[in-house]
Amino acid sequence: MNLFRQSFAAWLPQVNHQIWILAIGRLLSQVGSGFTLFYAPIFFVNHVGMSATAVGIGLGSQSISGVVGRFLGGSLADGKVGRKHTLLLSGLVSAIASFVLAATQTFPVFVLGNLLMGLGIGLYWPSAEALVADLSTPETRNEAFALNRLCDGLGLGIGVVLGGLLLGTTHAYRSLFVIDGISFLVLVLVVFWAITEVYRSQGQHRGMQGWGVALRDRLLLTYCVVNILFTTYIVQINSTMPLYFTNFVSVPPSGKGFSTLTLTTILTWHLAACVLTQLPIARALNRLTHARALMLSALLWGLGFVFIWLTGVAPLFPLVWAVIALGILALATVTYMPSASSLVVDLAPESLRGVYLGVNSQCWAIGYFIGPPLGGWAMDQDPWIAHGFWLGLTASIAVAIAILQLLQRQLCQ
Repeated sequence: MNLFRQSFAAWLPQVNHQIWILAIGRLLSQVGSGFTLFYAPIFFVNHVGMSATAVGIGLGSQSISGVVGRFLGGSLADGKVGRKHTLLLSGLVSAIASFVLAATQTFPVFVLGNLLMGLGIGLYWPSAEALVADLSTPETRNEAFALNRLCDGLGLGIGVVLGGLLLGTTHAYRSLFVIDGISFLVLVLVVFWAITEVYRSQGQHRGMQGWGVALRDRLLLTYCVVNILFTTYIVQINSTMPLYFTNFVSVPPSGKGFSTLTLTTILTWHLAACVLTQLPIARALNRLTHARALMLSALLWGLGFVFIWLTGVAPLFPLVWAVIALGILALATVTYMPSASSLVVDLAPESLRGVYLGVNSQCWAIGYFIGPPLGGWAMDQDPWIAHGFWLGLTASIAVAIAILQLLQRQLCQ
């Protein structure tokens, strides 16, 4: 028993206890997000009656306020407000957004809810990631980020399972958004009571001055170009793929797409694979430079998109192809996440971590602006376009790898 405990303790990340507390808070919050993440597009298209394009535009509108939120989040986190209080503000705004979406009946209200959610998410990421960087050392940073991503994935997985069970018995889609709002309030309470501010602003950069420094950083800007591609890929799993599996996959003998139960099972498998592989891969990636790790992630994204295409066009075993695709995309995701954040932290001066991570987070805003409308448009077209969409994403991997090779050379200069 003692040997087991020692082995288990050695497997766990050796990081600051406050990183563990923040990770648990994020897990609880992500349980609520898991209730809505994969089911929101299906609900608003198939039950509220919006077109897939309209839903894509609504989801993409998060990026508009997200840009503002990320600018504010980075500046506030590096300023006198600090990481903790910026994180608290983000949780409150996100909770309000969830309650607005729970009451949505029309497209304008749907857009309003997404704008608020984008603002909350924009405030969240620079402050949360800067807090993790402050509480970790360079040697433990990959695992610190991986721990938080693991809890994100675990929370999402639990939320997806519970959300699928709730929908399977009650079809109460709107209650999912209420639960999401409550989970954000839980995160606010955890951060308020258990997290201590570590960083203290020295006032080196005021107002937009820090953003000027970051936006003149050649290495950061090169990275941002490829990061926009990665975030565009990630959003396809959340916004486009559920519609594709529901409306364009032919499952024998009915010829219809995957049922809600099957879709829930597939997505749970994806999240479980993320959780199980997150820490081992984070440790393995310590042997690679961050740019090399991102190249590996790009190759995995391309392979995963090929298998999503096979799920829609192969005459037999669509469920098998889908399971393989989601497993590969899980590896792509967990290879990308800690490497991307650690790279940005390494590039950033300590006094500008919030701003640099805000720039990194802006890539997510752009990816969410491009991804959902693009995917929604493809899902509104003829089947050959919907199927070919995934091959187009695969072809774009060549661009990502070329940019990462350039970044690797710049880092070695």
